[in-house]
Amino acid sequence: MVDVTDKEPTDREARAEGFIRMNGEAFRAAMRGSEKKGDVLAAARIAGIMAAKRTSELIPLCHLLPLTGCSVNFELPDGDASKMETDTSGTYEIRAVCTARTHAKTGVEMEALTGVSAALLTIYDMCKALDRAMEIREIRLIEKSGGKSGTFKRV
Repeated sequence: MVDVTDKEPTDREARAEGFIRMNGEAFRAAMRGSEKKGDVLAAARIAGIMAAKRTSELIPLCHLLPLTGCSVNFELPDGDASKMETDTSGTYEIRAVCTARTHAKTGVEMEALTGVSAALLTIYDMCKALDRAMEIREIRLIEKSGGKSGTFKRV
């Protein structure tokens, strides 16, 4: 574990994103909250936040951080809603974004990445009966601020 004893606490924030691609049937179930297991996006949001809070238990040598804020949000594809309602041949993608904040001696990148991963895995779990070929992809840090290394923004 990296020793951060001599570092000064600062406000830190990190945002990570990831995508899940699925068929129309799974997408509609996720959007309607009508999957047998319940409201897909609500469950995924809670799972992502819970996972971010427990990152140090999941990732070896990761510091335990007091999160001061954490959110998971979803972006849906643009397009004709009526077409999405009836299209059985298309594939759809949901973007998940996790933002984690703290006032600490080390950053929250791992918490944001863990949160978005758990959110996407929850969507997969809840919709797998409708589409076993779903793809989770491009989980990555998109922005971080605070600390000695300063700000990072993916371009």
